[in-house]
Amino acid sequence: MLIIPVKDGESIERALKKYKRKFDKTGVVRQLRSRQQFTKPSVAKRQQLSRAIYKQSLLAQEEA
Repeated sequence: MLIIPVKDGESIERALKKYKRKFDKTGVVRQLRSRQQFTKPSVAKRQQLSRAIYKQSLLAQEEA
């Protein structure tokens, strides 16, 4: 359960924004989506490797 302390005079919109940010950081939605469909471990490793290669290429482009 997420608890968001709201100060006196603080707007509801600001509290909702804090809640949404905290909720996104927990990764609940991401976890639910990944559980909807089973992926084989070999496919997951391949995707993870391709993401890592992509990130490394982006870092290399920034340095150049």
